[in-house]
Amino acid sequence: MADTPSTSAAVKTLILLDVNADSFSAALEALQVELSGRHSLDDGAQEALRKVLHRHGDIGPSAFDNHVAIVHDQVDHPGLFVQTLVRLAPESNVEGTGGERVRFIWLLLSSAKTHPHLDSAVEFAKLMGDEDFARRAQVAGSYAALDEIYESSLRAAVNPREHHIPPELQRTGRFGGGIANDIRRRLPFYGSDFKDGFNAKAVASIFFLFFACLAPAVAFGGLLAVLTNGSIGAVEMIVATAVCGVTYALFSGQPLTILGSTGPVIIFMGILYALTERLGIPYMPTLAWVGFWTSGMLLVLAFTDASSLIRYFTRFTDDTFAALISLIFIYEALSDIQKVFTGHEVSYATALLSLVLSLGTYGLARSLGRFRRSVYLRRRLREFVADFGPAIAIATMTGVAFLLHEVELETLAVPSTFQTTSGRPWIVNPLDAPTWVWGASAVPALLVTILLYLDQNITVRLVNNPMYKLKKGAGYHLDLALVAVLVGVCSIFGLPWMVAATVRSLNHVRSLASVETSSGAHGATEEHITGVLETRISALGVHVAVGVSLLFLGVLQLVPMSVLFGLFLFMGVASMGGNQLFERLRLFVMDPALFPTTSYLRAVPTRTVHKFTLIQTAALAVLWVVKTSAVGILFPLFIALLAPVRLIMGKYFKAEHLALLDAEELPEEEETRETE
Repeated sequence: MADTPSTSAAVKTLILLDVNADSFSAALEALQVELSGRHSLDDGAQEALRKVLHRHGDIGPSAFDNHVAIVHDQVDHPGLFVQTLVRLAPESNVEGTGGERVRFIWLLLSSAKTHPHLDSAVEFAKLMGDEDFARRAQVAGSYAALDEIYESSLRAAVNPREHHIPPELQRTGRFGGGIANDIRRRLPFYGSDFKDGFNAKAVASIFFLFFACLAPAVAFGGLLAVLTNGSIGAVEMIVATAVCGVTYALFSGQPLTILGSTGPVIIFMGILYALTERLGIPYMPTLAWVGFWTSGMLLVLAFTDASSLIRYFTRFTDDTFAALISLIFIYEALSDIQKVFTGHEVSYATALLSLVLSLGTYGLARSLGRFRRSVYLRRRLREFVADFGPAIAIATMTGVAFLLHEVELETLAVPSTFQTTSGRPWIVNPLDAPTWVWGASAVPALLVTILLYLDQNITVRLVNNPMYKLKKGAGYHLDLALVAVLVGVCSIFGLPWMVAATVRSLNHVRSLASVETSSGAHGATEEHITGVLETRISALGVHVAVGVSLLFLGVLQLVPMSVLFGLFLFMGVASMGGNQLFERLRLFVMDPALFPTTSYLRAVPTRTVHKFTLIQTAALAVLWVVKTSAVGILFPLFIALLAPVRLIMGKYFKAEHLALLDAEELPEEEETRETE
């Protein structure tokens, strides 16, 4: 165990096994009695210990993660230092945040602001997310056995290569072993994936995500039609979104992920078109060959457990990538709004109403999403209004536009008939390409493979972030194989390639989340996710609706584009929530006395936090520049470089600091839960 200060008020690391209690406060009372009996604490230390344990008995732990409650506090008694790990007895019925059972209690008290071993407690809590580690910790029969488990957590914190690897990202060493494990992991929940989805929250998610998926499909389809001179357009994009989305919802390992075409994929398909024009070869057959090669390469990666390599892409990578996608959505939304004002033939009335509709959609969706904090109406009604907020905003602003129909507005640019954009047959004949193209297509396919591999796996990592408290498991290898098959199918029919769409996926998860309101530091009101409805119904319903929309193209043409710009803005801003990069950027302009009491700010020097943030911001800036430059086709390589950049940072930061700054899930801030 780690050394502790040698003072009369110091309690060296103490492990208590199988303490019996029926409430958190009772467990802390038993702990107080045990500490008082084992150690000769003076009256001042006894009183300080009693006060802090009594307070946390009322407000709960400072942090709670994976059945581990952490009580970390500063005490007003010089020299008092306590570090105790308590394992509760199996028959104990102590509940933590969200009603989950408490298995362990870490008590960390000191007269300093930050306890020197807070990172050890955080690491232990993270490791408890591993079923095997948790089982061994809960059945350890002696102090020495549990002490060895504790020491292993410290070694993991120091050496990232020994860090806990989730079961779904562990290499099996067998061809197709990862896919087989994914199927075995998710198959028992297949029935509940449908049964659990029959409730209002899933219906609200369908209404919200329908427009959130249809609008990008139309927008990207229009952009692709421009980049490919009409070879592929909105109809093909809608068909691909619907077919791939339904297939993925039915057979994927993580159905909360939403498939769609992304900006980098669209740009790549446009660059490929320009290349075929210069070489004088047909575009659609060449695109098919690139798709076939990409499909084959992705299948090889899926069957060789290559998704396990994504474990080297830590939260540093995830937050940087997610921040880029969020900023792209926000930038595109604001850019589209700005273009309305710079159009040569746009009236002032049109520009003003477009601005009102865009900001009105954003503001109303955001306000209704926060309505669950309101004191008005019953809780179920507040939850209903909050869940349906984006759908209500779209319907309301579309209604406003309809009432003011005298003002001319640009509406959703969907086609009027169901046929390919160019009038070509739906099936592409790859043999129309020159024979040399059949093999040469492997070169651009390699870049597409890197792009789809990273986009898919990073998005799935973000969806499976521990902050969402998902219970049914992930399916990295199975999902990559499914995307590979869908890429091959889309290539046969000349459809754009689909992959996990980051912003749409994160908004899907949040639309199905149960949220608890709390009072944080300095009176700030915060929301914390207590769980997510894990179902296939919402994603299935969204993409079925996207497919059915092809039968009602005339109705969709009534929705103003300015309303969808507001929706894009809302999605971009909403997906920034929980991104630690944006939270740390705020610290540069905040009063240090008002910093939130997160664990990394208590255990890591502020200068180190700022240095970490600046490096991450620089990486984000490089990605943005590359994406918009003439070498944008190399964008996937620069995303991949985030992993070695993070590994190199280990030479310039203390391991325990990086363990907290780059943790997949940090302990919640100290807070007082509201009673409702």
